[in-house]
Formats: sequence, structure tokens, C-alpha cells
Amino acid sequence: MQPPMTENRLTLARLRDRPLPMPEEGSKEQRGTVLVVGGSAEVPGAAFLAGIATLRAGAGRLRIATVASAASAMALAVPEARVVGLAETDEGTIAPDAAEARLPALAERCKAALIGPGLSAGETAEAVSRALLPGPGAAARETPALVLDAGVIAGLGAHADAVRSCGGRAVITPHAGEMARLLDIERSAVEADPLAAARRAADRLGCVVIMKGARSWIVDPAGEPWLYGGGGVGLATSGSGDVLAGIVAGLLARGADAPTAAAWGVYLHGQAGRMLADRVGPIGFLAREIADVIPAILRAAETESGASG
Repeated sequence: MQPPMTENRLTLARLRDRPLPMPEEGSKEQRGTVLVVGGSAEVPGAAFLAGIATLRAGAGRLRIATVASAASAMALAVPEARVVGLAETDEGTIAPDAAEARLPALAERCKAALIGPGLSAGETAEAVSRALLPGPGAAARETPALVLDAGVIAGLGAHADAVRSCGGRAVITPHAGEMARLLDIERSAVEADPLAAARRAADRLGCVVIMKGARSWIVDPAGEPWLYGGGGVGLATSGSGDVLAGIVAGLLARGADAPTAAAWGVYLHGQAGRMLADRVGPIGFLAREIADVIPAILRAAETESGASG
């Protein structure tokens, strides 16, 4: 494994150069609408966690598209959201034809879309990707900024041109296994040199890559890396990645560009882990608690860095 590059470490001081947009008083539309697509009958909570995190990061409005069997419970659990139930397969996943028929309209007027939490690689993930990635000739400004997570990542190699057509407004959030499937290499190769894998994916897809791990790399389409030292072992818990993806989507909705949203998202997620470790202990806190402390972490960070200007 390559030694860490200290000059590329992601710190609050470095984030001063990438201030987050702070909307003036006005309507919630100014803070952007996020569409979260994901969940299944077995793991409906992934879309719930991601959706809550988008709002905790400052998005103004939330739409969640998930399986019909979970939609009513989701709407009660997240009364702040518009929840749309999609037809599902016998296996309890979003039906591919329902995804392709309904998602494009749901994404209209959204500033960001997060697709993938709670989805497994396969036909449904492929259909969701086809529905929301830009088509031939689509202008990047006409489509929402994208966060591509979990089950949709493995199949993105077949949609590389569509991801590239997002004009650098897409972020992918793989762990080592997902990155290995995307690049068609062994997981051990990704773990041996995660930065090289992240750079390869960023170049291939023309997007920002968050290469998740005990230490996370953020790489922009030009290959410029940032290294975050990690928020502690407690972040290795079910749903933590869904929260990270939601934070990034929420920051995109507020108007941050993709590298800025990715860098701040990783930082906020990690600092939340550190705060909860002090409060609760190094392990045992829940992903929903990570989302809940984001506003406090964000306020402290913006105040200390002067990033809210």
C-alpha cells in the first residue's frame, strides 16, 4: 500500500477553499429537492437513512421512491418526504419496468438524485441507472447531479459514456468490493492500492469517486486526490454508507459542486463518527445517530472555517 500523502490530507483548514453554499432566507426550493431511489422489501431502511441524511445536510425537499410494500411505513417514518411506492417483483425489489416508466418524471426539478441504497446489483439496479443517467445528447444542466451508490455501482462500466455526460456532476461511493466489481479486478488489488483504483474509476467514468474504507480517498475526474484519515471504527456499521451518500446528495442539492460535496460529505460523516465515539463509545452507535448529529457538526465546521460565506 502506498504511504499516505500528507499534503493531500482532507482537513477543515483545507475545506476553507471549498465553502458550502448557504442559502439566504426564502423558500425550501432554494435549498434544492433530492430524489432518493432505493430500498427493497428486505432492506427498506437504506432509503430511509439516506433520505434523512439529505435533509440533515440541508436539502430543502425530499422525494423517496421505493417498493410499494414499504411506502406507507416510509411515509409515516419520514413525514417530511413525498414517498412514491413503485411496483415490485416477487423477490421484493423495485420492478425494472416501473423504474424506467416513473423515475424520469420524479427526477424532474430535482437538483440531486441518489440512486442505489438498498439495491443489489442486477436487473433492477440496471433499470434504475438507465432511467436516471442522461441519455444521448442530454445537457448536464438539464439533469440532476447524481450520487451513485451500492448496487448500481457494479454495472456502471456499461454506462460509462452516460456517467461522463453528467459533466463531472456525478459522485460514486464504492467500498472495496463494489470497486472491484466495477473495475473487474480482485478485491485484494483494490485494498492494496485504493488510490490507484479510485483514480482509474474517476478517469473511466469522468466522475468524483469516494473510495470508502478505514481511510477514505476522494478523487476528482482529473485524478486529484484527498485523503481523510477516518472517523473511527464505529462508522463500520449497518447503514453508515447510506448516510454518507445522503449527506453528499443533500450538499449537492444545496448547490455545492461534486468535488466540494464529496469532500465535505466525507469530512462531516467522519467527524460525526468521532463525536459519537466520544459520546457513546467507540462502537455501538447507530447510523441514524450519525445523520442526527450532522447539523451540529456542520454548524461547528462552518463557524470554525468561515465556510458559510
